[in-house]
Amino acid sequence: MEKRAAKGSARAPRRTDSLSRELIVRTAIEILDGGGEKALTLRALTVRLSTGYGAIYHHVADKADVLATATDDVIAGVLSGAAADDADPLTALRRLALGLFDAVDAHPWIGTELSRQPWRPALLDFFESVGRLLDALDVPEKARFDAAGALVNYVLGVAAQNAANARLAEAGDTDRETFLKDAAAQWARIDPARYPFVHAAATRLADHDDREQFLVGVDIFLAGISALR
Repeated sequence: MEKRAAKGSARAPRRTDSLSRELIVRTAIEILDGGGEKALTLRALTVRLSTGYGAIYHHVADKADVLATATDDVIAGVLSGAAADDADPLTALRRLALGLFDAVDAHPWIGTELSRQPWRPALLDFFESVGRLLDALDVPEKARFDAAGALVNYVLGVAAQNAANARLAEAGDTDRETFLKDAAAQWARIDPARYPFVHAAATRLADHDDREQFLVGVDIFLAGISALR
């Protein structure tokens, strides 16, 4: 009897306040940010929220549902942050692109989820926001789809690559600084007569800023978009 009582006393107390889908999603984001997609399990949610599986299933269908909803929640934050009144649509487009880049940088798991489900409401809302800003810039309708697709694909592509790099670093394979130094050292040893640009760029590779380089790419796209008007 004493052992059974001791075992019962070791159980984590169940929560007394109400559980909501919003709380589950916020908690899932914390777990994902801390340990990546592998760390997110329904068991981890029940422990963190001091609740049972039944309470979790009352609000979400499964892990995939939680992951998708968490992604939508983060991207919705990006859109709301970029929705401030701005007389210049180009500035708004730049802010929107940078917002998504920063979101994936802060939450690397988003990159994988967006590529897995490109029809998610969050990504559709992002695409719609870009399209409306292109319309505000008087980009011709026949060029608007291609311009929006090119910009969104660039943003997602670079963000996803950064997310992949972050996952490699988390796995302990290598870190960004070491990887870039090794790559720069190899570039510096190649034949400058055959690869003059690459050889010269070796001095910039090791310490370049990914975010600044990303913004250069966005500005190139925006310059091209301006030329379409």
